[in-house]
Amino acid sequence: MVFNGYRGMVSYDAIETIRNTNEWMGASARAIASYPMFAMMPTPMFKLMSAWGRVTERSFARMVIKPDWEIPAIAGPGGQDHLVYVEPVLKRPFGDLVHFQVARRKPMARRVLLVAPMSGHYATLLRSTVTSLLPDCDVWVTDWHNARDIPVSAGKFDVEDYTAYLVDFMRHLGPDTHVIAVCQPAPLALAATAILAEQEPKAQPRTLTLIGGPIDPDAAATEVTDFGHRVTMGQLEQIFIQQVGFKYRGAGRMVYPGLAQLSSFIAMNAATHRRAFVDKIVAEAAGEGSIDDKHYRFYDEYLAVMDMTAEFYLSTVQRIFKNLEIARNDFSVNGRKADIGKIRDVAVMTVEGANDDISAPGQCVAALALCSGVDESKKSQHLEPGAGHYGIFAGKSWRLNIRPLVLDFMDAHSGDADRMAAPKRKRGTDGVTRVSTFGPDADDSKIAV
Repeated sequence: MVFNGYRGMVSYDAIETIRNTNEWMGASARAIASYPMFAMMPTPMFKLMSAWGRVTERSFARMVIKPDWEIPAIAGPGGQDHLVYVEPVLKRPFGDLVHFQVARRKPMARRVLLVAPMSGHYATLLRSTVTSLLPDCDVWVTDWHNARDIPVSAGKFDVEDYTAYLVDFMRHLGPDTHVIAVCQPAPLALAATAILAEQEPKAQPRTLTLIGGPIDPDAAATEVTDFGHRVTMGQLEQIFIQQVGFKYRGAGRMVYPGLAQLSSFIAMNAATHRRAFVDKIVAEAAGEGSIDDKHYRFYDEYLAVMDMTAEFYLSTVQRIFKNLEIARNDFSVNGRKADIGKIRDVAVMTVEGANDDISAPGQCVAALALCSGVDESKKSQHLEPGAGHYGIFAGKSWRLNIRPLVLDFMDAHSGDADRMAAPKRKRGTDGVTRVSTFGPDADDSKIAV
């Protein structure tokens, strides 16, 4: 056991050493190739070398930096800008509940809890989602901490602890909350709502919107689900789990390192990432790059990764993907079943992308069948044509089509009978009209061309 732990720590430090070395090589190449005397030589080599160094240094440095939220000011009706402040409301060892306080603005009618995934990236991955919601909502987000910075003395954190955190956050915000869970936390947000439905019905949120989450991973196969079935738990632990090195506060904690996760992310679309970096280096060498262009805005966030606790990663694979505990309504927290059938008063909506290769269509909409106690008039589903995983919560599809539908869904189930009776129509630039009709005579969201 000591040997395995030592080996895990050596592996962790080895990966960090590789990252650090690449950052240093990039910085060195940038500095050397930028000497003024090299400008006299009639060769593009030094410009390419300097460009490669700038891109490489920044890319590898971003991997260990938590991005800032950097939410822009919100324009008010009187022409004034309202600054946005990020304020922790509840602080916990493994994650905080943060509020985006809009200065000098009265509380909004829509109160939204955005449940961020703990799947390798920071909650700031939802920055554009937060920004798009703030003009119309008061927004709270689950801001998960990097496991490498959490001392071993803080204890474990698995899927049951994650669900318990969500229960506490929902309870704190109260019954007028609209919960939006993106990707990985969708099944756990469903379980947390079920726990409140049975234990504290008055603390349930008004609506629960699940976006691209693996409620039933077996409903549609992807590379993610195939991998989960092929590999045993012992193999996962042997291959991916490492021990945090002495450089960080969480030294000794067993984790699935963010850098190991990043290598998996990149491998899934290696050709696309390779082309993006080659194009960026060429643009920099030609003097056409900028410090905050589209490439850097995307990769500054994409490359910033965090470690997750070993027990959270392994229990997610075992219980959500292999045992299908949510899909079979057999998930429990602290020995007590989170019976999804107990949910009755919460309106539930699912959103899927037709081209989602992470959580394929069919996996998320399975939640509606599990919510057997919810009246059909309180259920809705939407399949966004042509949208991939990222697009359904932060891309063009979200901005033009999905966000309006989600806001309409919230309004329809906020206790306003007049609003419930009227259909809401939103048209995107793709020529597709999406109609959502809610109320006693409503069916699911329809797509009419």
